[in-house]
Amino acid sequence: MGINRRDLFKLAFAGGGAALVSPSAPAWSSSSVQLNPDRWGMLVDTTRCVGCRHCEWACKKENELPSAPLAEFSDMSVFEALRRPDATSYTVVNRFAGPEGEGQPVYAKVQCMHCDHPACVSACLVGAFEKVKTGSIQYDGWKCMGCRYCMVACPFQVPAYEYFNAFTPLVQKCTFCFERVSKEKKTPACAHICPYEVMTFGRREELLVAARERIAKEPNKYVPQIYGEHEVGGTAWLYLSSVPVTDLGLPALGHKPVIQLNETVQHAIFKHFIPPIALYSFLGAMMWIYRDKQE
Repeated sequence: MGINRRDLFKLAFAGGGAALVSPSAPAWSSSSVQLNPDRWGMLVDTTRCVGCRHCEWACKKENELPSAPLAEFSDMSVFEALRRPDATSYTVVNRFAGPEGEGQPVYAKVQCMHCDHPACVSACLVGAFEKVKTGSIQYDGWKCMGCRYCMVACPFQVPAYEYFNAFTPLVQKCTFCFERVSKEKKTPACAHICPYEVMTFGRREELLVAARERIAKEPNKYVPQIYGEHEVGGTAWLYLSSVPVTDLGLPALGHKPVIQLNETVQHAIFKHFIPPIALYSFLGAMMWIYRDKQE
């Protein structure tokens, strides 16, 4: 007896549901994280930034993203509105009011923070995101099913979806120039091009020491905080500022990793090995059966 297209869908739905309700390997968990003490970091000293946006251009060039010529990045009109990274711009610079009484603005670059306990990795149901040994968060578009849980989970609102790509949309974000650093042994493109040495690339632990030294040496210049040292369990990107970091568009976050909240919710959902996609498969199968009866 032959099988028609409708029966094939029924079997696919049922089979998918059965496979997904069977026990599987546990999801990535904060309790299993072992951080590499030599992992990368980037120290951003916002007191040195003048808003030249060379870092934006270099990032686009390195990642083969659509870009205008470097000369056009001197256009200051972009600072009239607050910008966020998107699928075609992995990093952007914004302008903010400087310390009271000084009159000079402060510029701050924003990109993926490459968290030590990444919420995007924890939230992803298919392992499309991975925290690698060097400390950066890498993305495998082949695994991605487009659920965009990573976008919801990220406390910094960084992952961006290719809504303009109708057939093969991906989630895009800063890669910490993984290939450039790992294979070419170069510093990330944004740090390499910066004419004012706003960014310092190196081992995270060494950057923390350097940041503390700067604060101690010029206490009137810096707010006594290294943003990213403890926020959401720590991030690879660290910030020094002359104003409270929350005045630079960076969110006020506690020290507890967001990942723990993700896992609490996911563990409740997966308690009996019934992930949401299995439920959708079951409902899909019921829909096809019901349609058969109606016809």
